[in-house]
Amino acid sequence: MRRRFDLIVWDWDGTLADSTGMITHAIVTAAEQVGLPALDPHAARNIIGLGLRESIHTLYGDIPAEKAQALAQQYTANYYAGEAAIPLFEGAQELIAELHRRGFKLAVATGKGRRGLNLALEHCGLGSYFHTTRTVDECFSKPHPQMLDEIMEFCVVRPERTLMIGDSSYDLQMAENAGAQAAAVTFGAQTREKLLGYNSIEIFDAFNDLSTWLLTKE
Repeated sequence: MRRRFDLIVWDWDGTLADSTGMITHAIVTAAEQVGLPALDPHAARNIIGLGLRESIHTLYGDIPAEKAQALAQQYTANYYAGEAAIPLFEGAQELIAELHRRGFKLAVATGKGRRGLNLALEHCGLGSYFHTTRTVDECFSKPHPQMLDEIMEFCVVRPERTLMIGDSSYDLQMAENAGAQAAAVTFGAQTREKLLGYNSIEIFDAFNDLSTWLLTKE
């Protein structure tokens, strides 16, 4: 049977990497360190997937530029202090390797910066499996479709043959804006209730369920 997708594009944090808790802690702590009003961890968790500048604006609105810069710098320091210890979800490494073996084109579209993604790929050893990657340093932040548009163009794959997998509404909106299909996961930043309001062909509560679906349905 002909498979449904040729290109699978992955979000990173909260989708392949089990980093949601660390990111939330890093931004909540950074706000405290630079003297900004305390952040609710739930609100901080919900901005994962955006670029850092967009995240700060979502959380604090139009704060003075020097405060926004201080928060960004402190968050970055907190994040890199713990980045090397972030694990992939159990089964992620094996799934990516198997999808690559089966001939799928694979890519990453992430709200991380380029430095952070490169470090993560080096740490986990998955870099060679991805045909291309896009970060917020090269493209507009999600949900703008630029990341997906550039990935599809690079891989020469049509939107209807492309699947975006992510843990946030920003991933699902980006896929819709690019004309691609999307699958959502609830083990990352946002809850099933939050993700139900957006267009996705499947929602998965466990990485193993996602893996089984990809390997048996595709």
